[in-house]
Amino acid sequence: MRTIRQWLWVAVLGFATAAPAADTHYAKLSSDIRDTMALFKQTDPSLKKFFENSAGFAVFPNVAKGAFGVGAAQGEGQVFEKGRPVGATKMTQITVGFQLGGQVYAEVIFFEDRKTLQEFKEGNVEFSAQVSAVAAAEGASQNAKYKLGVAVFTIARSGLMFEASIGGQKFSFDPYPDSGSAGDKK
Repeated sequence: MRTIRQWLWVAVLGFATAAPAADTHYAKLSSDIRDTMALFKQTDPSLKKFFENSAGFAVFPNVAKGAFGVGAAQGEGQVFEKGRPVGATKMTQITVGFQLGGQVYAEVIFFEDRKTLQEFKEGNVEFSAQVSAVAAAEGASQNAKYKLGVAVFTIARSGLMFEASIGGQKFSFDPYPDSGSAGDKK
C-alpha cells in the first residue's frame, strides 16, 4: 500500500511532466507549420500572393483522413493574421458516400477579407460541397479565385483516397492569450 507521501510525489511528477509535453507538442506543430508554408511556396511560387494579400490564413500541416464508405478527417493548425499566429485551430470532417482509403495531406485556407476571417474565428465557417480545394502544383494558384470568401489549397503527403471533397469540414478556433505578441508560446 502506498503512503500519502508516495501519492503526492506521483501527483507532483505528473504535473511537472504535463507542461513540457504541451510545450513539446506546440514546438513540433509550429515547426511543421513553418515547413508546410515553405512547401506550399516551393511547390507553387505564385501562392506567395495569397500569403501576402489575404486577410489571414489557416495552416493545417497534417490532416489525417480515412474512409470505408463513411469517412473521417482531423487536423490541427494555426490561424495567422497579418503574417502572425493569432490562435490554434482544429478541423474535423465526416463524409458519407463512395470513398475508400486513407491519406495524410496539408491544407491552407486563405481568407479573402476581415469579415470571413472573423467568421472563421467565431466558428461560423463550415465548408460545404460548394467549396473545393485546389491541389497545389506549379502555377495552380495563378487562376485560383476565392469562393464564398475562401481559397483552399492542399498537398498530398501520403496515402491514397478514392474521394477528394472537403465538404463537411468544421473548424474550432482558440485565440492565443496575447495575440498582440504574435501568439508566441514559450
